[in-house]
Order: sequence, then structure tokens, then C-alpha cells
Amino acid sequence: MAVRAEKEQLVQSVAERLERSKSVVLADYRGLNVAEDTELRTRLRAAGVEYAVIKNTMTSRAAKQVNLEGLDEFLSGPTAIAFGYEDAVTPAKILHEFAREHKALELKGGVVEGRIVSGAELAEIAKLPSREGLLSMLLSVLQAPMRNLAYVVSQVAEKNGGAGAASEVEAAPAE
Repeated sequence: MAVRAEKEQLVQSVAERLERSKSVVLADYRGLNVAEDTELRTRLRAAGVEYAVIKNTMTSRAAKQVNLEGLDEFLSGPTAIAFGYEDAVTPAKILHEFAREHKALELKGGVVEGRIVSGAELAEIAKLPSREGLLSMLLSVLQAPMRNLAYVVSQVAEKNGGAGAASEVEAAPAE
């Protein structure tokens, strides 16, 4: 009876992780040696991604609990699971990059923002910028108008030898 309770607790734990995750990546790790697996786990841990090897039947039951139908097609053979809680792109990016370096690792599929995706779709997602990269791009776009205005003001000031630049900008007709 204790074994069944442990399994039910494991299924519940995996279900909770699936619900909390912004993305989940399933990978076949067959062929990785201990050093490579340790390197992968270190990279994932540094990025705040949880990585575990969980029996396919337990993962399947947990997926059904949280209504993730369709995940079963990726649950055959040895399966490692990466749970990304902070960023939907990071787990796919790290695993995809690692798979390019170590041909033994293969992305099977997963879940991104509640949607079941294939290994090929994960590879495409891995090419997207991370959350920090996207925020940086957004900040750059938001700063561009101010940067352009500052450039125009400096050019007017340079043209007038530094005097009266502000009054000329104010006197310029509005479009």
C-alpha cells in the first residue's frame, strides 16, 4: 500500500509542476554519458530550469490530471523532462543547443504555454530570443524616439554653434 501512495504522490507532484510550468520539454537522453548529463543538468539549473527523469506512466497520468491530452505520443523510451517556470523559451533553447553539441540528446516534444508542441516546433521556439532579450528589444524600440529627438536637437545646436538651439527647435513648424 505504501508503494501505491508514493506513486500517487509522485503523480500529484508532476501534475503540479506541469501546471506551474510555462514550458515543458521532453527529451530522449539515451547515449549521454554521466559527464554530459551532469553538464546538461548544470546548464539547466543555472537557468532556473528543473530537470528530472520520471517514468512515462507517471508523467502520462499527471498529464491527464491537468488535461494535457496529446503528451502521450512523446512518452516512449527513456524520457527526461525539463520544467521551465520563469520563461517559456529557456528550456527549449538550452536543450536544443545541447542537442546540437551532443547528438545523443533528442527533443521529443513538450508543452509551451499550455499547447502541445513537437520536437521540430521546440527547435523553432529555441531560436526565439529569451524573455530578457525581448524586453531589451522593447526597451530599445521605446527609447528610439527620444534618442532621435536628442540627435536632432544636437544637430541644430551644432549648426548654430551652440547658441539658441532650443529657441530654433521651438520655432520650428509642427508637422
